[in-house]
Amino acid sequence: EQTEELPEFTWGVGRRKTSVARVRIKDGEGVIWINKKPFEQFFVRLQDRQEAAAPLRALGLEKAYDVFVNVTGGGVAGQAGAVKLGLARALSERAPQHEKQLRDEGHMSRDAREKERKKYGRRGARARYQFSKR
Repeated sequence: EQTEELPEFTWGVGRRKTSVARVRIKDGEGVIWINKKPFEQFFVRLQDRQEAAAPLRALGLEKAYDVFVNVTGGGVAGQAGAVKLGLARALSERAPQHEKQLRDEGHMSRDAREKERKKYGRRGARARYQFSKR
């Protein structure tokens, strides 16, 4: 009988807006470090913490894995979304039986919304100069 040995770390990459999160997970007791800071210290807003940890909560595995994240670019909300996707991808890689549940709950989808580019001769992406009839 041959048992498959899991690697110590499982990787997942998440992106959102202009943020990129590289997520590593390993079996542990639920410690989360982001850019070498504790989870609560990095994501100050409760909304961002809930977003980033959503895949773990969905599977009820908050205390099963230690999570280490490097995240760059964008703002805090975009970084939280990137961490969420990276974490979901790492979890589904480590335990493929969870992929369907993560996908059904929307954690495996890349949020493709990006900033629309500014057009030439205009003040912004969609802004127009004021129209004057006379």
